Amino acid sequence: MSDPLDRVVQWYPGHMVKAMRGIGERLALVDLAIEVVDARVAFSGANPDLARVLAGKPRMVLLSRADLANPSITQEWLERYRERGLRALAFNAGSRRDCTFVRDEIVRFAESVRGTTRAMIVGIPNSGKSTALNALLGRAAARVQNRAGITRSLQWFRLAPNVELMDTPGILVPKIPNADAQWHLALCGGVPVERYDPEEIVERFTAWAARLALEGVPTLEAFARKGGFARKGGEFDLHNAARSYISRFNDGAFGRITLERPLGEPA
Repeated sequence: MSDPLDRVVQWYPGHMVKAMRGIGERLALVDLAIEVVDARVAFSGANPDLARVLAGKPRMVLLSRADLANPSITQEWLERYRERGLRALAFNAGSRRDCTFVRDEIVRFAESVRGTTRAMIVGIPNSGKSTALNALLGRAAARVQNRAGITRSLQWFRLAPNVELMDTPGILVPKIPNADAQWHLALCGGVPVERYDPEEIVERFTAWAARLALEGVPTLEAFARKGGFARKGGEFDLHNAARSYISRFNDGAFGRITLERPLGEPA
């Protein structure tokens, strides 16, 4: 019997095909690439197709949402990137200190490549790319919503007098490779909620959390009971409770949780 997640957690709309083609065509316009990856899913949340397209360009990695991730595992990821010869930084877009530090590091990295630089900022859908861009610019320049697939076009923004950033649409792989990657990305907002059953995603997460004995992670039923997700007759509305559960997870309500370690190992 096939895994239900293999049937439903896939998403590669036409605009992503067009966007990937556009990135390839515009590579000649840029000197370096900045990839934004959600620190909680740094394995599944990195698109190998983007890495292949950008292989000829100097590249920096920003681990976004570092405030939601396990800090010790984030350090493991930073070390792994550095072992691969990539400049990597952890980043909380809500921290002014982080924004200043990362902006200065991007400018320094750009200047080491070329005096006046154009950079391309890339990532999968809802990786925190547009939020990071706005935080670095200090203004609401890129459209942001807490769902995948908002950025649809290529746009230029000036980060510093000698550095311009090209924002690009989020691009997922054509097929999410396995069930773990599917629920990881679904839980962290990498695919739209209409592409999966939220109850299945929460059940997978809570089973994983129970195996690791993570504290502060409620079952879906306990969450529904506490949140008052009840129907007539005393039954729980688990579907809407699961959607709320996923939202609360992404608010950090259950603690700083990372789903993946380097090499794809579970956290």
